[in-house]
Amino acid sequence: MSGEAGRPDLPDGPDNSQEALDRRRLAEETRNERKVWYFLGYFLFGIHVVAFVMIYAVTHAPNK
Repeated sequence: MSGEAGRPDLPDGPDNSQEALDRRRLAEETRNERKVWYFLGYFLFGIHVVAFVMIYAVTHAPNK
């Protein structure tokens, strides 16, 4: 029997419609893009820290 008049019963499994797949793919893409931006930010921050340490080491090296 159908739940509503004129509408067939839907299976109880996960929603595998194209719209649901697109939404899931978009959500995953957004998460991945956010991870890439975090990685880039940490990488650039690390490069600056290394550069400042090297500048400090060069400017404070003993003169011979």
